[in-house]
Amino acid sequence: MRIVFLGTPEFALPILDACARTGQLVAVVAQPDRPVGRSGKPQAPPTKRWAQERGIPVEQPEKVKGGNLARILSAHSPDVAVVAAYGRILPADALAAPRDGCLNVHASLLPELRGAAPAQWAIARGYEVTGVTIMQMDEGLDTGDVRLQRSLQIAPDETGESLLGKLGTLGASVLAEALGLLERGELLRKPQDHSRATLAPILRREDGEADFSRTALELDRRRRGFTPWPGLWTKVQGAVLKIHSSEPLPAGGRAPGEIVGTSAAGIDVSCGDGTVLRLREVQAEGKKRMPASAWLSGHPLKAGECLGR
Repeated sequence: MRIVFLGTPEFALPILDACARTGQLVAVVAQPDRPVGRSGKPQAPPTKRWAQERGIPVEQPEKVKGGNLARILSAHSPDVAVVAAYGRILPADALAAPRDGCLNVHASLLPELRGAAPAQWAIARGYEVTGVTIMQMDEGLDTGDVRLQRSLQIAPDETGESLLGKLGTLGASVLAEALGLLERGELLRKPQDHSRATLAPILRREDGEADFSRTALELDRRRRGFTPWPGLWTKVQGAVLKIHSSEPLPAGGRAPGEIVGTSAAGIDVSCGDGTVLRLREVQAEGKKRMPASAWLSGHPLKAGECLGR
């Protein structure tokens, strides 16, 4: 089976490796090199580096419409294209180029959590179970037929980063199974129930700003889900303070954002429904992360003061 893989970030690497082990990987398509870090020098994405190390052809089209991506795919005569976090919406002509179309490895149990950040939002919204879906791609946003699904339990201390790693590994296993079934003509196809669809939109920096009218549990979930970016953050006297570690407490709150107290254990902040979020580890702009008690030694706060200003 001839396979073209489309994907860009590190999450996609186990899935890319599964393609190489399961069939004949004839090309890798990734987004163009982008500036990274303070140097601003363009760097190759992880999937490109993986392919170059193995002598596999790499394509990096700037544009996918106007027949550009379709021509690239057709040139490699794939039986199927596998897509995992490519970062571009594929036009109809590209979807139709491979003999068996395009299979997407999506990090949720569709139709739940359609969109760019399903693992992060699963944690932020308090899901206990998520998983991986192998989907037959169409022109919609993750609306295609389900070909295969497998579930995964979300650990109580899970972060967006750790969950993505687990889902990448699971996705590789499920994809290998799906490709084997596809080659034998045994891969089932089931339309999604669109009435059950939820969205997991691309993360924005402002998604990480702590809204203390939410409960402490909600804020702690968002902190974990949005790790490493945008994280959970607030403002103290106009300066950003990132919250790296926190603990939700069930009671003792006052007005949202009001400091209930400070101690060696951290900073206790009042949240919605009378709950309290204890900030245990924080990071000021331009500084290293540190215990909240250490940060307090240079930034004394009193009970009754408010965060978020």
